[in-house]
Amino acid sequence: MSFEVLEQLEAKIQSAVDGITLLKMELDELRAQNQQLKEENQNLRNEHQAWQERLRSLLGKMDQMNSDN
Repeated sequence: MSFEVLEQLEAKIQSAVDGITLLKMELDELRAQNQQLKEENQNLRNEHQAWQERLRSLLGKMDQMNSDN
């Protein structure tokens, strides 16, 4: 192979390595974002459940008041 062909091959390999490196960094960022969203989702689910329990309690009190009359 000629020196020029080797330089072209080296440039293509370096470009591929750079692309892979960027994709790995993007993947790491997306994994971190996914973890953050999972945690936020769990917090929202917990909050939703707490509100449901409070509403059930209030509805139970209202039913109790109605049955007392």
